[in-house]
Parts: sequence; C-alpha cells; structure tokens
Amino acid sequence: MLSPLPCLTASDQLSMSYLIIGVAGTQLQKEEQAWLAHPAVGGVIVFARNWQDPQQMHRLTDEIRQHCPNALIMVDQEGGRVQRFGSPLTALPPLGCLGDLFDRNPEEAIELAKAHGELMASEVMSLGLDISLAPVLDIDGGSAVIGDRGLHAQPAAVASLAKAYRQGMARAGMAACGKHFPGHGTVIPDTHVDDAVDDRSLDELMSQDLKPFVSSIENGLEALMLAHVCYPKVCSQPAGYSSRWIQGILRQQLNFQGAVISDDLGMRAAHSAGDFSQRVDASLNAGCDLLLVCRPEDVAQVMAVDLPQVDVNAAAIDGLRARPRVVGWEALKDSRLHANLRKQLQCLI
Repeated sequence: MLSPLPCLTASDQLSMSYLIIGVAGTQLQKEEQAWLAHPAVGGVIVFARNWQDPQQMHRLTDEIRQHCPNALIMVDQEGGRVQRFGSPLTALPPLGCLGDLFDRNPEEAIELAKAHGELMASEVMSLGLDISLAPVLDIDGGSAVIGDRGLHAQPAAVASLAKAYRQGMARAGMAACGKHFPGHGTVIPDTHVDDAVDDRSLDELMSQDLKPFVSSIENGLEALMLAHVCYPKVCSQPAGYSSRWIQGILRQQLNFQGAVISDDLGMRAAHSAGDFSQRVDASLNAGCDLLLVCRPEDVAQVMAVDLPQVDVNAAAIDGLRARPRVVGWEALKDSRLHANLRKQLQCLI
C-alpha cells in the first residue's frame, strides 16, 4: 500500500523526487502507474524485460511521462554483456574492445570511442529516454562483474578513452554517468550477489582506481554511480552509504557538482544497511541524490514504507535530461549520421 501523499506543488514534487524504479513489462500495470504518481518517484530505469522494439519503447516512455511528467528515464546500454535494447539497434561492442585497440593505435581508439558514445546515445534518446548510465570508469583489474565492461587496465588509458566517449555522448545530446565510484574494477566479488571489500588505503586508491574518476570530474562529468563496495581503511560503510566518501571525498575534496546515484538498493551488497527503509535513509543521509530500485518486487516493498521528504540536488538531476536535439528512431535509422557511425564501428563489431 502506498504511503499517504502530502499536498505538494509541482516544484516541491520535483525537489523531493529521488527514487528511480524498475517496472515489470512492456507496458505499465495499474500498481506501477500509482507508484509513478508518488512524489518520491523521479523516474524509471528500463531493462531487457521492458524491451520489444523501438515503437513499443517509445510508447512506454510516453506512458511513463503521462503518470510522472518530470520522469527521468534511464537504461544501461553500455555494449557487450550489458546492453538492454537489441535489434534493430546496433549490437555495440564492449568498451574493452576500445582498450585493446588503444594499445595498437591510440588515435584510432580515441576516434572510435567518440563514435561509440555518439551512436549509443543517439539510439537511446531516439526511443524517448534521457540517459544511459555510461561510461564504466572502473579499470579492468580482474573484477568478476567488470571485465571487458572496463575500457582498459591502465588508469590513464581509461581516462583518455572515457573523455572521448563522453564527447561522443555530448555530441548526441546526452549527459554521462561514470560508474562505479570509487572503483569496482579490482574488487573480485560481484556486488549483485555477494558482499565486496577492498582493503586498500585511500592513497592506494587515488594512485590507481580513482584516477579516471578524478579526470572525468575535472572535465565536467554530470553524474556518478556509487559502488556497493566497502573500503574499510577509508570508511566502515559501503561507498553508497558513506558520507565520508560522498560528502567528504567526492563533494569537498574532489569538488564534484553533479548528481550522485546509488547502485541498485536490491543488490546483495546493499543489504548491510538493513531493510529497504533503512537503505533509503542510509543512501539519502550519505548524500545520494537518486536511488535505484530496479526489481518491481523490491519497489513494492519500498513504496510500502513511509518515505522521507528531502531536498535533492534538483539542478544536477535536471542536467541529466536529454538535450533538445533529439530525433525519433525512424528518422535516426535512415540518417547519414547513423549510417556513418555504424560504419565506423564495424571494425570492432
């Protein structure tokens, strides 16, 4: 059952909308329509279960905004193993392919990183979405869940390729979300199914995993997703629940001004804070602006509690919305730009 709704103006609703929820299928159920009307809900993250074809996805995004007019709609469309939308969209290569090419031909890899980012972003926005949560800024350091999702094993190469990738996204009109701060690439366990601990000091992290994040922040990165990894030599709590990481290091030390997004609060490594009510409180108190709750069964639990009213970083969140230069799928797929970008990436596909 939903929490009682306070009487709020439209501007109040936008200022406290911090939940990004998952829905079950290719169209909204009545319960999901009610969720989207809750003032704490700020948008939707879509998955392969929500995908049928471009026309259906555009209908779904339109339907979402009918019930939540300011909805921020997002997806993970990285390429490779993490690609929620299939044919007729491009089968994007994993970002690690860019790193392999970088070792042989850095200049070509930089240009293809731009093309990859622009093609991905233009296709996603053509369906009515705002943002794909990309690029991965984790180094490819042996993690079970990162692997070739990472751009390279060397921080400097990741930083260079990520900058180019973000330039491509920006050309299409999409903001970027780097993940998973402060670094998941050398942490072996998969936080979806297990707890994860990194015993390195802050100085060690700064000299390796954090370098691509610092570089991207200096270059104007619009959003960051936090890792559900615990770094006990820095803080006893996982990064997504840690005011030390978010407010102390990220905001004050690194001067990050963008939106801070939690990873999915339903993941195994997120359970350390307690039940869903405690996870929401812990994330918000630590400094997260947007909280992901990806599975509909988890959303039902979250919506059953008395959700707090908070002021979030509305300006940063608003900066994640798709820029005006967006065309629909039918126009995009027949455009010369789309054909040229796909042709550029043929050597990686």
